[in-house]
Amino acid sequence: MPGVALIRAERAALAADLADLTDEQWATPSLCAGLTVREVLAHLTAGASLNTVSWLAGVVRCRFDFDKQVAVRLAEQLGATSGETLDRFRAVVPSTTKPPLPAIAMLGEVIVHGEDIRRPLGIRRDRPIGVVTRVAEYYRGSDLVVVAKGRIGGLRLVADDGPFATGAGPLVSGGTLALVMAMTGRATYCDDLEGDGVELLRGRRGAA
Repeated sequence: MPGVALIRAERAALAADLADLTDEQWATPSLCAGLTVREVLAHLTAGASLNTVSWLAGVVRCRFDFDKQVAVRLAEQLGATSGETLDRFRAVVPSTTKPPLPAIAMLGEVIVHGEDIRRPLGIRRDRPIGVVTRVAEYYRGSDLVVVAKGRIGGLRLVADDGPFATGAGPLVSGGTLALVMAMTGRATYCDDLEGDGVELLRGRRGAA
């Protein structure tokens, strides 16, 4: 699976960053609407625990309600305590199991959801710019799982810390990670961006 080492590295780094959280920190609202830090981590565990067959079986059981499927799988992996939630995530750090998604989507998921967790907690992770650029290149052309391509239509995105650039229209510029997070609907990261297109992008945060 291409990128498996990168996915493992992201998971391992996230597990390490969360090792000493208090119960209050685990209950912190994440950047995923309605989900706590702990719940987002359980969601990541679920994604690393489902193969195509089990994913499809769950979708059928949930009558093709994908949001319900996500909620059910998250609940399965939450555990009785925050410690159990973290232990379950640690167990899937080396996993190559995945739903019917490309490996780059799984890398994007752990980076984006990792930041959904880290930013409210004030935790920073620095990554090689090439890794974040790969994720940005993927999202600029995809609306799979999360709307990104549709959200940035008619805008010009340009990274100021790497080679990423895409689109035409009002400018949105800033760090590659901030661009990734904004194009996947995290309006908070628009505060880190500049250009005439920033407010347009911010207003599209709820696009589905």
